[in-house]
Amino acid sequence: MANSLLTIDMITNEALRILENKLVVTGNVNRQYDDKFAVEGAKIGDTLRIRLPDRAIVRSGPALSVQAENQQYTTLTVSSQKGIDIAFSSAEQTMKLDNYSKLILEPRISQLAASIDYDVASGVAPYIGQSVGTPGTTPATSQVLLAGNQKLNEAAAPMDPRYCTVNPAANAALVEGLKGLFNPAGTISSQFKSGMMGNNVLGYDEIAMSQSIGTFTCGSRASTGATLTTTVTTQGTTTLAITTAGASDVIKAGDVFTIAGCYAVNPQTRVSTGSLYQFVAAADATASGSAATVTVRVPIYWGTSQALAIVDSAPTSTSAIVFMGTASTAYTQNLIYHRDAIAFATADLTIPKGVDMASRATHNGISLRIVRAYDVNQDRMITRLDVLYGYGVIRPELACRLWG
Repeated sequence: MANSLLTIDMITNEALRILENKLVVTGNVNRQYDDKFAVEGAKIGDTLRIRLPDRAIVRSGPALSVQAENQQYTTLTVSSQKGIDIAFSSAEQTMKLDNYSKLILEPRISQLAASIDYDVASGVAPYIGQSVGTPGTTPATSQVLLAGNQKLNEAAAPMDPRYCTVNPAANAALVEGLKGLFNPAGTISSQFKSGMMGNNVLGYDEIAMSQSIGTFTCGSRASTGATLTTTVTTQGTTTLAITTAGASDVIKAGDVFTIAGCYAVNPQTRVSTGSLYQFVAAADATASGSAATVTVRVPIYWGTSQALAIVDSAPTSTSAIVFMGTASTAYTQNLIYHRDAIAFATADLTIPKGVDMASRATHNGISLRIVRAYDVNQDRMITRLDVLYGYGVIRPELACRLWG
C-alpha cells in the first residue's frame, strides 16, 4: 500500500524536533524571553530589554531604611539568521516520515544545530570574566570542575540547573581522569557505555560534550608586567587606566585579568570571597607609549554599603595586573553556567505568499520556518529552512569559562 503523503507541517515539526535535540549549549540556556519576539513579521534587528534582579543592602535594627531601586537592564538583539537548503521533491513526500527524517532532514539539520551552537558558545565566552583551568592544559580532574562550581557559589548562583559543556578533548580527558572516583554503579556504567561524563555529576545537572565549543585568542599584551596607572575613585566606573608591559600592547575584548588587592565579593553579603576579581575587557584597547584605557564589562562598585558591589575595595594605582593566557595565543573556551546566565531567543519569520508550500513551528522557545518553491531557472523544487535568533550573556556572574 502506498505511503501517505507527507505534509509540510509534518516535515516542519520533525525538523524542529531534530534541531532542538541536536542543540547542546543552546539547549540548556534560558529561553523564557522568546514570546516577546513571537509575532508575525518580526524583523532583523529587533531588541528586547531584559530586567535583571534588584539588589539591596540588608538593614540592621528596627529603624526603617528605604533604599532606591538598583534596577539594572540588559538587551537581547535578534539579528542572526541561519538556514540550510534541502532538495525536497514531490517523490520524497511519499516516504515514511521516519525514513525522510533519517535520510534527509537529520544530516542537514545536525549541521545547522552545530552552527548555531558554535555561534552561541564562541559568542558568549568573551563576555564572561570568571575563569578556571590552566590555559593550554586540557581539563582532566575533578578539581577543575569543582573550581567552576566554586566560582558560581561565590557569585551566589542558584544550585540548579547548572551545566558544563566541554569540547571532545576535555570530555575524553575528564572521563578518563574521573572514571575511578564515582561510587554509583549506574554513573560508571553510563560513562563506560557512552564515553560521556553524564548527568548529576559533581554538582552539575549535565556535563555534556559539544563539537561546537569555540576558542579565544588573547591580545598581544604580556601576561605580567602591567600596572594600574591611577586609583579608581568613582563608583560605577567602567574604565581603567593602565600601564602596559609593552609600548604597543593590545588588550582584546574578552581578555581576562586580575588586579592585585582587588578581591571579589559575594553579591548577597558583600563580603570578600578571598579570590581576586576577574575583570574582562569589553573592547579592544591598544597601548600608546605603554598607556592604555581598558573598558570592562561590569561596572566597578566596591564596599559593603554598595548594593551593586563586585569587589571589596577600589583598584589602586601601581597595583600589578595579571592577564590570563599567553600573548596572541588561542585557547579552548569550555563553558560552565547556570541556565539563567545566557538567554537565547528566536523570532517568527514571515510566511511568504505565492510559494508551493510554507510552514512555521515553535516549540520550547525555538521558531523554525520551511518554505518550498519552484525554481523556474533550474526547473526544480527548492526548499529552505531558516531560524532567526539572538543570544546574550544576561548574568555573567552565573557563568564561568573553563580554559583548555
